[in-house]
Amino acid sequence: MKFWLSIIMVLGLDQLSKLWVMNSLFVGESRPLIDHVLFLTYVHNPGAAFGMMAGRSWLFLICAGLVMAVMIFYNTRYNLSGIVKIAMGLIVGGSMGNFIDRVVFNSVRDFLDLGWWPVFNIADMGIVCGGILLMGYIIINEKNEEANGR
Repeated sequence: MKFWLSIIMVLGLDQLSKLWVMNSLFVGESRPLIDHVLFLTYVHNPGAAFGMMAGRSWLFLICAGLVMAVMIFYNTRYNLSGIVKIAMGLIVGGSMGNFIDRVVFNSVRDFLDLGWWPVFNIADMGIVCGGILLMGYIIINEKNEEANGR
C-alpha cells in the first residue's frame, strides 16, 4: 500500500501544481515566491535534466516506461521493506508525472526556480528523493550485512 500511496501522492501533487502554474503564469514568466530564495518560473523543458538532449522525448519516454515497469514488477513480485516501497513509489510517481508531460506537451513543465539551479518540478523532487532513499537503504543494508559477516 505504501508503494501505491507514494505514487498517488507525488503524481497528484505534481499534476495539480503544474496545472495551477500553467493557469497562473505565462511560459517564461517568473514571480518571487520567497524573496531572493525561491521563484515560480514557468518553463517547458524539452530535454532531460538541465535541458540536455532536447528533442529526444521518445528516449525519455522509453527510459521512464522501463523504470516504471521494473519498479512496479518488483513491488508486486517481491516482499520489500516499507522504505523501499516508499522510495520506489516516489520514483514511479515522479516518472509518471514527467511521462504525462512528455506525451501531452512533448516537454516537461517546470516551475520551481532557486536561481542558481535549473528549474524543476514536484515530479523531479519525487525522483531525486526516492533515489536518495533507495541508495541510502542499499548502503546501510550492505554495511549491516558486512558487519554481520554475510
